Amino acid sequence: MPEAASAPSPSRAVIGDSEFDRDTAVVRREPGVHDIDLSAGWTIINAVNGGYLLAVLGRALADTLPHPDPFTISAHYLTASQPGPAVVRSQAVRTGRTLSTGQASLFQYDDEGNEVERIRVLASYGDLTALPDDVRTTATPPPIPPLEQCFGPQDGPAPVEGSSAIADRLMLKLDPATLGWALGAPSGKGEMRAWFGLADGRDADPLSLLLAVDALPPTAFELGLKGWVPTVELTVHVRHRPAPGPLRVSITTRNLAGGFLEEDAEVWDSKDRLVAQSRQLARVRLG
Repeated sequence: MPEAASAPSPSRAVIGDSEFDRDTAVVRREPGVHDIDLSAGWTIINAVNGGYLLAVLGRALADTLPHPDPFTISAHYLTASQPGPAVVRSQAVRTGRTLSTGQASLFQYDDEGNEVERIRVLASYGDLTALPDDVRTTATPPPIPPLEQCFGPQDGPAPVEGSSAIADRLMLKLDPATLGWALGAPSGKGEMRAWFGLADGRDADPLSLLLAVDALPPTAFELGLKGWVPTVELTVHVRHRPAPGPLRVSITTRNLAGGFLEEDAEVWDSKDRLVAQSRQLARVRLG
C-alpha cells in the first residue's frame, strides 16, 4: 500500500486554495446561475478537458443542491468547450433526506453573443462522510509499479502535441507497461494506468476525482490510434472521500467499433480504497 502523504508544507497547495480550486471556482450571479472564465490551463489540443469541465459543473451543482458531494454525475458533451467566459445554469430536480438530484448545463457564446450549450449534466449528491464503513468487494487495486519506476511527460519522449497545458498542472506517472504508444510500439491492448495527482501538491477530494477519471492519455493510443478522442458521454460514481496521497488510476477499453470506444476507469486512494469509477463513450478518428 502506498504511503499516505504527510502534512502539507508551506509550498504545497491545500484543498480550497489551489490552482484547481481557483480555475473551477464559479461566481453565483443569482440562484441557479453561475459565471466562470474557463482556464486555458486545462486544454488538450486547444479544447478544454472534459474532466475539468465536469468539475466546474460539479462545483456549481454543489452550490445549488443541499448535499455537498457528487455520488453520481452523468454528462453529455454536445460541443467542444473553449477557454473563456461561460455560464452554468443549474436547478434541483428532487431533494430527499440522503440524496438530492439536480441538472446543469454549461453555455458559451457564439460570435453574435448567443448562448451555445456545451455540456448537459444530471447528478445525484449526498454526504460521503455519512456512508457506512461496510465494504464487500472483489475489486483489487491495479498492478502499477512504484511511482519512482513510472514515467511522466517530463521524462520524454516529446509530449502529445497540444497536451502540454494540462500536463503542466498534473502529477502524472504512467505505468511503463502502458507506454508502448509513446515509443512507437503500442501494445494493442486498450489499457492505461498511472499514478495521479495535481502538480501543486493539493490532495484529492470528490470534485478532483471528476478530473482524475478523464486526465490520462486515451486508451486508443495503446490500440495504435492517434489524435483527439473526444468524449461523447461520461458517467462518474464517487464512492469514498479520498485519503491524502497520490491516486492510482486504471482505464481499460474492451471494444472499439464503428468509430466509438468505451473507457472504464477505476481510481484508488492511498488506503487501497476504490474511491471512484467511471465509464465514458468516446469517438475515435480511424484511418
